[in-house]
Amino acid sequence: MNVIILGGFLGSGKTTALMRFARYLVGESDPGKENKVVILENEVGEIGIDDQLLRGGGFAVNNLFSGCACCTVSGELITAVQRIIREMDPEWLVIETTGIAYPGLMQDNLRGALGLDSRVCVLTDAARWSRLRKPMELLLSGQIECADVVLINKIDLSTADALQIMERDILEFKPGVPIVRISALREVAPEVWRAVASL
Repeated sequence: MNVIILGGFLGSGKTTALMRFARYLVGESDPGKENKVVILENEVGEIGIDDQLLRGGGFAVNNLFSGCACCTVSGELITAVQRIIREMDPEWLVIETTGIAYPGLMQDNLRGALGLDSRVCVLTDAARWSRLRKPMELLLSGQIECADVVLINKIDLSTADALQIMERDILEFKPGVPIVRISALREVAPEVWRAVASL
């Protein structure tokens, strides 16, 4: 099973990007596999909002409530993943984190408890980066420093100069990390998703 952890700050467009990514994965998956893509939602509240949208896309969605799966409910995360493996055995498991989670801690939990390797993709918000950069620096840097790839989303709402500054900031947090600019509201090129999935 291939595991992708999709992180990013609140409002960065994770669910919209996830819909496009999941459709791409379904198209690239083994046609003989019954469960190609399972999405594990990490919701903070008691009612899943995003998962209703995701279910409308025809993907299997599981909810993980109680807050941040990277720390307070790591046992619940492990139990949920074990159940998904046992009952569904998907080709791909995509875990969408809350906007306040540190994906690297979740990655460590999966590796330590289940021996599962995963890739981390972090979405960043071009429209709000300049406003969030300083007040949320610890969270943003903590999310990005474990990323295998960073997607700069909402590029249609930014300027070329602002995007260059944003890329410099991201590379300060994690030197050498691959950065790709997207607008998740539009079609995203397949090579972007190949880079996320490392196909």
